[in-house]
Amino acid sequence: MPTMSALEGLLCRSGPWRHVARRMLPWSTQGFALTGEVLEIGGGSGTMAAELARTNRQVHLTVTDLDPTMVRAARHGLARLPQTTAEQADATHLHYDNESFDVVTSFLMLHHVIDWESAVSEASRVLRPGGLFLGYDLVASRMTTLAHLIDRSPHRLIEHGQLEAVLAQAGFEPVSVRYSYGGLVLRFASRKAYTPVVADLNTETP
Repeated sequence: MPTMSALEGLLCRSGPWRHVARRMLPWSTQGFALTGEVLEIGGGSGTMAAELARTNRQVHLTVTDLDPTMVRAARHGLARLPQTTAEQADATHLHYDNESFDVVTSFLMLHHVIDWESAVSEASRVLRPGGLFLGYDLVASRMTTLAHLIDRSPHRLIEHGQLEAVLAQAGFEPVSVRYSYGGLVLRFASRKAYTPVVADLNTETP
């Protein structure tokens, strides 16, 4: 999983981005109640995490990023929010145990992961059954591709209709993906399916 470009790192730590985060968080969480253990993957400088923690005091939030510079910035920004933790982690190989979290969030970061399917799979692995995976991201288009070529950031944009199949394959059910802003941005919210209990047909009933 590559780290973000210098330009994106600068934007992620900027005042305007904090303003954007305050507006984007309610839109991206789609009215879902966030409780319990929450994990943000690819959280950058922790701007979205700080807003989430301030508006959802009942959660314990772990925000992660691969870039150590971003992790240090997140720790600084979250220092006054005791229910938060910032850690370095690769979204495609998370070091957390199976079924450790109630919610996993991903805000505008999947397209930075070349193998973003693995990040989706890892989100499913660390979620408890019934746990929620939600966030938003960019959709592949001429505009979004050009923007990333200009700043030279590693990326692999999500094609329209591609995320739905990946979520279902990772064990999420139901799958909800909504497209906004002329199809340039998507929001997703899906719950990890409960594993059905299969009866052993060879077992005799007493």
